[in-house]
Amino acid sequence: MHYSNVLSRMKFIWVVSLSVSFMALSTTVSKAGDGYRLWLKYDKINDGHCLQTYIRQIRSYCVAGNSPTISAGREELKKGLMGLLGATLPQQSEAEITPGAVLAGTPETVPLFKTKRYSEKLAKLTEGGYLIENVKIEEGSCVVIVANDDKGVLYGIFGFLKLLQTYSSLSKVDIISSPLVQWRMLNHWDNLDGSIERGYAGKSIWKWEDLPGAMDPRYKDYARADASIGINGVVLNNVNSDPEILDARYLAKVAALANVFRPYGIRVFLSANFGCPKVLGHLKTADPLDPSVIAWWKAKTDEIYKLIPDFGGLLVKANSEGQPGPEDYGRTFAQGANMMADALAPHKGVLIWRAFVYKTSMDKDRAKMAYDAFHSFDGKFRSNVLLQIKNGPLDFQPREPFSPLFGAMPHTTEMMELQITQEYLGHSNAFIYLAPLFKEILESDTYSNGKGSTVAKVIDGSLQGQSITGIAGVANIGDDSDWTGYIFGQANWYAFGRLAWNHELSAEKIAREWIKMTITHDTAAIQVILRMMMSSRETLVDYETPLGLNLLCNKGDHYEPRPEVREYFHKADTTGLGFDRTVTGSNMVGQYFPPVSEAFNDIHSCPEKYLTWFHHVPWNYKMTSGRTLWNELCYKYELGVENVIHMQQQWNSLRSAIEPELFANVQRLLIVQRNEAKKWRDVCLKYFEKYSRHSIL
Repeated sequence: MHYSNVLSRMKFIWVVSLSVSFMALSTTVSKAGDGYRLWLKYDKINDGHCLQTYIRQIRSYCVAGNSPTISAGREELKKGLMGLLGATLPQQSEAEITPGAVLAGTPETVPLFKTKRYSEKLAKLTEGGYLIENVKIEEGSCVVIVANDDKGVLYGIFGFLKLLQTYSSLSKVDIISSPLVQWRMLNHWDNLDGSIERGYAGKSIWKWEDLPGAMDPRYKDYARADASIGINGVVLNNVNSDPEILDARYLAKVAALANVFRPYGIRVFLSANFGCPKVLGHLKTADPLDPSVIAWWKAKTDEIYKLIPDFGGLLVKANSEGQPGPEDYGRTFAQGANMMADALAPHKGVLIWRAFVYKTSMDKDRAKMAYDAFHSFDGKFRSNVLLQIKNGPLDFQPREPFSPLFGAMPHTTEMMELQITQEYLGHSNAFIYLAPLFKEILESDTYSNGKGSTVAKVIDGSLQGQSITGIAGVANIGDDSDWTGYIFGQANWYAFGRLAWNHELSAEKIAREWIKMTITHDTAAIQVILRMMMSSRETLVDYETPLGLNLLCNKGDHYEPRPEVREYFHKADTTGLGFDRTVTGSNMVGQYFPPVSEAFNDIHSCPEKYLTWFHHVPWNYKMTSGRTLWNELCYKYELGVENVIHMQQQWNSLRSAIEPELFANVQRLLIVQRNEAKKWRDVCLKYFEKYSRHSIL
């Protein structure tokens, strides 16, 4: 009996659901275009009642102040109001409350905002935070956007425009929004030759050969998109860094980009090769304790800050995957990081040190290596060093447990690195919304300081009290017209920014916002797309790496299913499946705090989604479903395929509600994903079948 028969009842329910959704759809067609405008489309509101309500409520605007950031905010507000309302509104010259006005500014530019009414609220905001509220006056009301700083005004303007884009009521609006994490960063893995490591949306948007002279208008649109979701730091180049990026010729190009980004509150960072003193400085060594090396890095950082006074800092990948580092000279990671951090400190710059390391000389369990390499250095890093830790202990897998380093270094600033680009997730061919993955990690409880010690509280500083906090996402951006190679890839860029600003937001709320701003306002279509997005991550896990499996893909491209070349990670044999990381195995569970370690160690309490991650499970082990491990594995792979087919049916029901070009593109890519899902199911089950000595169901 094939599991497609087992799922037939479920498919019947799907068909009924789809029929209802299809009948409910209106014939309104959204204008998604080629995707270039991302979620900042500002098309005229097509709900007549909503449009007329806004026109009555908004009759003028004023953005008080004259800084470049305020000017950027004023330009954005003008552009947004003109597009959404379909009319050019007058700009007030005076920063005062008038009926129907949108008034934005700080206490320094708007006298009203110096009153007690606002000073108490503003005192609670972190840098970049803002208030949006409807103020009642005798003749009616107006909307005010208030912040302590110009960046907050800009963020507040984007927040206000989002209200209009999502057709939200302004009558009782009262929003207080403040970032929970200080550094909200995109890490571009872009190379100087224009290629992008793990990039699936064309070539790099940075045209190094044209800079600093020719400035692509795309740079400003990129900055607008980042600022709209609160991203304030951008690492321009690959962590596998070419030393040339720190050469004077390239620094002039970096400075040109920094000039574009600055009005949008974005500071540039660079990935630095630890061997730069040898390559660029022609020194005999890059030993971090050598006086000539220390002097070289000090001179280089002084040179950078002379060109870019608000330069954010450096990101370093050292002694990992062939990259040079302090261990080449018998020095520790702390010694290497501190030397570079000391050079940055006079300029208030930060040094971000990646914790992604694995070496054959260390423990045979690669998942333990980052913890083993860094845990003992807690408290030994300078205060301006951020340790950048991948969300899981291995390598951006479709699902893996949170890294045990989170919470295990209470005297070190730990920032999390998430991957927006879909390295192990079907590249830009797969429909997958990553906010549920991000939330799963953020909400994981480390128990490092008792119950409630979530990963989110570690990285936002509320648990360990760090003065600097950060979160980074590996960008999925390229020069394709839609930026990400698949319009739904834009949702992951958007979701990362929203969660970096406020990790308490739900994945569903973020998805709903993005759909309205990017795809459609059709109520029934929104519900269908929302269901697709919210289930998409689990679907991919089921057809690629169910039940805690990981790294079943091909080496190199990380795309094709090749479990036979990844036997180290799944340990399949005739007795069972999975990597024994219990106390009697590699004891990786010992890197977690109890009761997490205890739950993972016991096969009966270990969550089944991590089962083969922590246990070598007998093929006939009985799962909670009542099926054996082998039968459950077959079921999961089949379920993943069936759910992709279901996604196709859902999308096909939207034909009349989606812009034709967009509809056809997603439809085509879902066919690709269906074929890939079938390939993963067939290849993996055929491979494991020979060990299980059971037939594929």
